[in-house]
Amino acid sequence: MNDTFDLLIRRASIIDGTGATRRPGDIGIRGDRIAAIGDLSHARGVQEIDLGGRVAAPGFIDAHTHDDRALLSSPDMTPKVSQGITTVITGNCGISLAPTPRAVPRPVTPPLNLLDDEGGWFRFERFGDYVQALREQPAATNCALLVGHTTLRVGTMDALDRVATDDEQAQMRALVDDALSSGAIGVSTGLFYETAVAATTEEVIEVCRPLGEHGGIYCTHMRDEADRIVDSLEETFRIGRETHAPVVISHHKLVGQGNYGRSSETLALIEKRMGEQRVCLDCYPYTAGSTILSADRAATSSRVLVTWSKALPQHAGRDLVDIARDMGVDEAEAIKRLDPAGAIYFRMDEGDVQRILRFGPTMIGSDGLPHDTAPHPRLWGAFPRVLGHYGRVLGLFPMETAVHKMTGLTAQNFGLRDRGVLREGAYADLTLFDPDTVGEAATYEHPMAPAHGIDTVIVNGVVVWRNGQGTGARPGRVLTHEAA
Repeated sequence: MNDTFDLLIRRASIIDGTGATRRPGDIGIRGDRIAAIGDLSHARGVQEIDLGGRVAAPGFIDAHTHDDRALLSSPDMTPKVSQGITTVITGNCGISLAPTPRAVPRPVTPPLNLLDDEGGWFRFERFGDYVQALREQPAATNCALLVGHTTLRVGTMDALDRVATDDEQAQMRALVDDALSSGAIGVSTGLFYETAVAATTEEVIEVCRPLGEHGGIYCTHMRDEADRIVDSLEETFRIGRETHAPVVISHHKLVGQGNYGRSSETLALIEKRMGEQRVCLDCYPYTAGSTILSADRAATSSRVLVTWSKALPQHAGRDLVDIARDMGVDEAEAIKRLDPAGAIYFRMDEGDVQRILRFGPTMIGSDGLPHDTAPHPRLWGAFPRVLGHYGRVLGLFPMETAVHKMTGLTAQNFGLRDRGVLREGAYADLTLFDPDTVGEAATYEHPMAPAHGIDTVIVNGVVVWRNGQGTGARPGRVLTHEAA
């Protein structure tokens, strides 16, 4: 019997990602896999970590990110590994870095400018070119990739304020087929955004036809998260049925004071449809969202923080009301002067956030925007906030449930084989943390701060975060359904 491991974690409180009650034990890792779990007091490790009863959990899987470019431009992935995230799902809300069969217009069409406002990173003609770049220049985290419907529209259409023609739909469908063949796990839409709002349900269905053949997933920032949210949910379910694809409702929320409390209604509908087809959802643990700055969004928000501005970068991190006052203009004029820009919008109800978080099938996603000058704190703090504020402090759910929502549940929904659980033979993605202190440090005032209580983060058997800093290791992989 070989009693030597590459990495041996001693005296852990093991939360295995399945929702099961924690148990004491040791974890032995060889190469990129978990080789043994149990009493390994007789064994030794080339590298050893004594947790002293603190928690060992699967590495967290961020169900909703915009890290497409960050994986290449900031491969240390510090905002993610510092909060225990070992895998990111990219390409959400209809925007992905690839494919771009023709040059992206300059200035970059919003919301694609959330990934790169200069346009230089939109250089991958085929989706496979992007996958190859990620494999040649690995990041600290794993990634699973979606192809964005808006990116496809920008790459095939000469005007975005109309429905795609049959020929354009065929072009987009071929690009989806190629992307899924090259490693993408699904398609995302952002039907809420001006660039895709003209797309009909039928256009989306036709473009997404290859999902059924490839076993891909349909993820959507729905058309309306406010007054017409039920119509948008039904549209989402129909697209899933007609493309024979599981659907993921991205960052489920209710926007606007007139819709506060309606999560009881939407969750009941989602639960009903879950009995008829494959439906998933994620959310982030905050009452404010973040995207590009616009007057209509600002008008329905109780507070607006500017996260970046191309025209007036000095105003990043400031309240819109203060910026407008200093300029001596109204907020609408201030927005015109700041544009293009991004913002944080406070327009959700805490009761809805808690109800959606507590709903058993809800996964956790950060929806962070890594290229904002003054980003939403969810970029650095979403996952520890679930564990600390909502789990330990408010008691919304046991820590085992919180971990399941950010590990095993997400791996199962996205088809990431041998990820999201701690068991012998699974990949060695782990987050080691102190259950008594874990929590977010990032705030709206100081949004870029590593989480409290995250001791060590391991990706494919390699330590990427330890003692409050990154190790420089970049063992991340591109995860697909075939070779997760």
